[in-house]
Amino acid sequence: MWISALYTSILALLIVFLSIIVIRSRRKNKVVFADGGVSELTIARSAHANATEYIPITLLLMFGVESNGGYSVLIHVFGIAFVLGRVIHARGILKEDIKKRVLGMQLTFSVIVGLALMNGVYFLIPFLPV
Repeated sequence: MWISALYTSILALLIVFLSIIVIRSRRKNKVVFADGGVSELTIARSAHANATEYIPITLLLMFGVESNGGYSVLIHVFGIAFVLGRVIHARGILKEDIKKRVLGMQLTFSVIVGLALMNGVYFLIPFLPV
């Protein structure tokens, strides 16, 4: 189970990084709650929120595949693609670059769908005729 733990650690660092950007923007703009109507803070909060929305479910799916004996190389491919997708998407939000946001979400959704399908296959294997 060390593969999913590796990607959990990497993605936790991404969430901390995005949290720091939010905190810095709050301090700079003297905003205590929400975004205070400050565009920079709205953008920073959006990048952070998006990461916290997609990272947990993907890590659960990755853990499921790993627990079911999925191929290590394939799990790493999904993990690397997901990390790249999350980083590209976060940069796209922070730099207001729609092309990077789209690419980041395409990678993110591809990984989620791939892992979900793999988990479905592992669920069905015991029921398949030999």
